[in-house]
Amino acid sequence: MTTTIDTDALLALGQALQKAGYQFTTVTPATHRRVNGRPANAWASDLRGVFGWSRPFREDAVPPEILALMRSAGAIKEKNGGLCATVRASTIGERLYFHSAFPTKDDDAVFFGPDTYRYIAATKRAMETLAPPGRVVDIGAGGGAGAIEVAARFPQAQCVAADINDRALALAGVNARLARLVNVELRHSDLLKDIEGGFDLVLSNPPYILDPDQLRYRHGGDMRGAGISLAIVEAALARLNPGGTLLLYTGIAIVDGRDEFLDTIRPKLEAACGDWTYEELDPDIFGGQLDCEGYEEVERIAAVWLRATKGN
Repeated sequence: MTTTIDTDALLALGQALQKAGYQFTTVTPATHRRVNGRPANAWASDLRGVFGWSRPFREDAVPPEILALMRSAGAIKEKNGGLCATVRASTIGERLYFHSAFPTKDDDAVFFGPDTYRYIAATKRAMETLAPPGRVVDIGAGGGAGAIEVAARFPQAQCVAADINDRALALAGVNARLARLVNVELRHSDLLKDIEGGFDLVLSNPPYILDPDQLRYRHGGDMRGAGISLAIVEAALARLNPGGTLLLYTGIAIVDGRDEFLDTIRPKLEAACGDWTYEELDPDIFGGQLDCEGYEEVERIAAVWLRATKGN
């Protein structure tokens, strides 16, 4: 991590962006590079260019009060003869989420992207039929979108945002404050190893890519990137209260039409759960990854959604 963030000042910056009506949808890295590579986009000319597209900018591109807040927050650096924000800001509906600036090359980078939107959309659909949970945990919470959206829907729930990345927890805390939520608790934890007790709802959007650099926010471990997802299923089944639910969004490498992850978790789910469903939300994501080492036999990567309710 190259900069230290002042979370109170970053909160004030986020509030200023909200007041300005800021909106931005984060795209894939490939799309981000293509759009920023257009000659007209070499420099940011507005807040979306600065905080969404992570483009270098000159001081007159943003209002003076925004620039002052960026400096107070430690969210600015020099780049290419100009300035650049060290955080990005994305929106889901009316909520604003700070996360890492593009490109995300640091081991403590805080992920947010198209997967986040799919994850939150699926979680919102699931919450339509969920009984109000008492205790919730978002494993590998990152910027906290999962925990925050659940906490907003169920204000009486205790929602834990758990991560091993301290930078992620710091940004998740700011994002929860931006959402004016008091029922989000930040916890440093490797999966659920550092948290006691049972849960009524466990949710997660873990890393699932085979990353040669093994960056924590991208690398999913063995089983062609499904290792962390498998560990989450096992941890959740051990810690869910009777009648509690696991919601998992992840990406799975499909080889010769076979889903090894589903084959592995099926007997665990059938033994522990009274009800579970598993579906592909998108049959083909991150196609460019198939050119990378470890994917020689993979025909596609599918975005999948698991909902499993533990038996009584």
